[in-house]
Amino acid sequence: MSNQPQTLAKQPHIIVIGGGFGGLNVVKALQDAPVQITLIDRHNYHLFRPLLYQVAMAGLSPADIAAPLRVIFKRHQNVRTILADVTDIDAEQRQVILASGERLAYDLLVVATGAVYDYFGHASWAHHAPSLETIESALEIRRRVLSAYEAAELEPEPAARQSWMTFVIIGGGPTGVELAGAIGEMANRTLHENFRQIDPADTKILLIEALDRLLIAFPSDLSDKAHQALEKLGVTVRTNTKVIEIAEQHITVQTGDQLEKIAAHTMMWAAGVKANALGQVLQQRAGADLDRKGRVKVLPNLTLPNHPEIFAIGDLTYFEQDSQPLAGLAPVAIQQGQHVAKQILRHLSGQPLQQFRYWDKGIMATIGRASAVANIKNIHLSGYIAWLAWLFIHVIQLIGFRNRLSVLSQWVWNYFTYARSVRLIVDRRADATDDQSKVEPSKVQSAKEL
Repeated sequence: MSNQPQTLAKQPHIIVIGGGFGGLNVVKALQDAPVQITLIDRHNYHLFRPLLYQVAMAGLSPADIAAPLRVIFKRHQNVRTILADVTDIDAEQRQVILASGERLAYDLLVVATGAVYDYFGHASWAHHAPSLETIESALEIRRRVLSAYEAAELEPEPAARQSWMTFVIIGGGPTGVELAGAIGEMANRTLHENFRQIDPADTKILLIEALDRLLIAFPSDLSDKAHQALEKLGVTVRTNTKVIEIAEQHITVQTGDQLEKIAAHTMMWAAGVKANALGQVLQQRAGADLDRKGRVKVLPNLTLPNHPEIFAIGDLTYFEQDSQPLAGLAPVAIQQGQHVAKQILRHLSGQPLQQFRYWDKGIMATIGRASAVANIKNIHLSGYIAWLAWLFIHVIQLIGFRNRLSVLSQWVWNYFTYARSVRLIVDRRADATDDQSKVEPSKVQSAKEL
């Protein structure tokens, strides 16, 4: 490919990096405006991340929560989508540089590349405790969970069998709570009578949280209700507990001055996050300031200081409102994307940019079947009512009628049957968590006979 800068037309060219909630809403709001838009993402689809745990827990198919970007914008001729990695930004020349070396010139740039999970300096832990970030990682978690039960079915030694049936989730935020609750439901209901040598109800589920309670962003009464709901599903919640080590077949935690080694093969990471690496690029190329998590500090209008032509939004950014930083939530990214689109139109018409203000519609987290917690305008909801609110909001926000219909039908079916329809083990790679290749031949023969 040519390394010369390219533009699409004489109309103002806007490049949007990232097809998540923030970037998608920028493009949707400008798809009929007199501008040319290039949307760049390393994936060819928009992923509805709040339901990614459902893919990991075999409740939904990836296609139910993802929509191809080209399909979303196929009727809008001013939108071009590119499948590529952005490796650098030349802020002085106003060029985006792709991994291929190709340079794309822009008039205005929107960076919305999101965040990644932070292992707090222990990168090697990611191999033993994958995080829930992409469809690939969700399928990997699904594979590990289902494979663990299959390995337990073949294991005659009680202690070793229990280690296969022990699942550890690190992080007591919404993702950790949702994963723990989903495994609890799977163990107690979905897998009932599916095995002959093991009882899935003997599954041990540990939810590890370093702080003193779950769901720290929620009011304490809702945290307590989430805690109680998880315990009813058989989840053991360990607060004030830090992870010291994660290895192939065990995890070491510290509670107070006490260290404890827990035998387990299947761990999942749902703890802290940090900004995408493009935050550091903006620091180096555009002089942006970063916070300790690598998030880009933006002005009240969501532009970078000294670079009013560059907007940054979503989980990539640090934005204070009423002296408090906004949380990395999908609604924040959505509203910021919509705001930036309006500011782009104001900029092009010569009007001054306006400050962004987030309208907090509330937060919610699901725990299990017909159980959730929600804080909506300081109205605290829990149980079935909160779950219905959670269900309605998530279905409405899905992209495309097909996705909404498919997800709703799957949830209705699962609700009445306790079934999980996507319990497929794919890509059975021989890695550190899949020790079935070490099973003795006699055990394999027994499995064949079963």
